[in-house]
Amino acid sequence: MNRIPTREELARTGSLEELYGKLGQINIGPGWAKATPSLWTSPRKTFAPAHWKYNQARGALDAAGRLINTELAERRNLILFNPAADNGYGTVRTMVAAYQMIMPGEWARAHRHTPNALRLILDSEPGTYTEVDGVKIAMEPGDVLLTPNWSSHGHGNNSRACAYWLDFLDVPLVQLLEPMFFEPAEEESDEESGDAAPTKESAFVFALADTLKRLDAATPEPAGPFGTHVELGDPAMETIGLHMMRLSPRVTTAATQTTANNIYAVVKGAGSTTVDGERFEWNRGDVIAAPAWRPHFHEAAEDALVLRVTDEPVMRRLGFLRVQEPAQAH
Repeated sequence: MNRIPTREELARTGSLEELYGKLGQINIGPGWAKATPSLWTSPRKTFAPAHWKYNQARGALDAAGRLINTELAERRNLILFNPAADNGYGTVRTMVAAYQMIMPGEWARAHRHTPNALRLILDSEPGTYTEVDGVKIAMEPGDVLLTPNWSSHGHGNNSRACAYWLDFLDVPLVQLLEPMFFEPAEEESDEESGDAAPTKESAFVFALADTLKRLDAATPEPAGPFGTHVELGDPAMETIGLHMMRLSPRVTTAATQTTANNIYAVVKGAGSTTVDGERFEWNRGDVIAAPAWRPHFHEAAEDALVLRVTDEPVMRRLGFLRVQEPAQAH
């Protein structure tokens, strides 16, 4: 074991090379000779533009339904990890998205955790629900359901068909900051809420029917960066903002470039999104990642609804949010 140098020995060091060696012994680095800079002139584009297709994920979930049950898996889900180097989890830097499926008669046991979570329902039949803090909330296609920080939540399916949805969580952000807590619920079924019928009367749900009414009343902005859009919540969660976008056919939206990370999930329709020059053609249920500082724009081929999931609330609260028009028009 190397002896730790004393103050006097450090002071008598005769060369930079010798000093670097002694500094390494005491876990100190020379700030003037860093291997990589700690500051740079503009955001690095570490995470890549990416696209995931619902029809592929649904096929994989159907296979998983035969191969793994909710007793063996906390959740039967498929993580949409970004193809960035050395990444195997986050969809973008601060958020992760996943496709999830629950089969008829199943109960995905309740748990709670510090990460905020939400889900966009893709396909379900009446009788499918999420139980949040003991209240059953009906899950219908196009609805957005919230399970905020430390809210207990489980999922049940009393219908005759499999239910599919998209999860979004700020787990990567919580992992980075490290205030992670997780706790399974004591009960292993949904007995707590008994035979109560699922409801839509909850602050934790944005029903599609209500969202469509708000879009109908919104000022049309087909060529704006997010089309005609409304915010769900103000914001919906402390760390995650939600906006439902209505895109008009064959109208190209203005390009936007922002320090916020954005994930887009297609609720209805078909079209394309171009992220930093890479074009992705999407359909209902697909997911597109537009990581921070990647300029991007959208064009629908038909009437489309797209949910934008963003970490804008974090960037704005910390004073890091910047938005600008890309240097080159599309």
